[in-house]
Amino acid sequence: MQFPHTSQQAQLPLFEAFMAQPLAPILKDVVESPWSAEPEVFSELSLRGAAGNCLNLLAPILRELSQDQDARWLTLIAPPASLTQAWLRDAGLNRERILLLQPRGTQSAQQLTCEALRLGRSHTVVSWLNPLSTTSRQQLISAARIGDAQSLNIRLG
Repeated sequence: MQFPHTSQQAQLPLFEAFMAQPLAPILKDVVESPWSAEPEVFSELSLRGAAGNCLNLLAPILRELSQDQDARWLTLIAPPASLTQAWLRDAGLNRERILLLQPRGTQSAQQLTCEALRLGRSHTVVSWLNPLSTTSRQQLISAARIGDAQSLNIRLG
């Protein structure tokens, strides 16, 4: 069976019509739109699947954070057991710039995360809090602003 030869000319007018749209007003809106006065200090990443696959997805993010030019620490609060020193090394993270902290006694991971954020000795504090209530999220945001830090919560599902 032979298909009729369709030249690219048939699609070109649609492409030309799209490109003929004036881009200046769109770009003007983007350039002139006001940026948020305060930068976002809280991010959340949700990963689902096999633990090994989730760690493989997480590795480049943590690697980038561990190589940040900021002189402060990348702090990991109560990471999953599979996130070992060997895994950090194999994933290419700068282990000299990473603190691994576990809550002690009656202290919760949430409390330790807020304390690490408030102290400001870390550029980013990574937590594994799940579930994370609205109140807890607000506490992390407030603590991150006080310490001029970023809070990254990772939910493994």
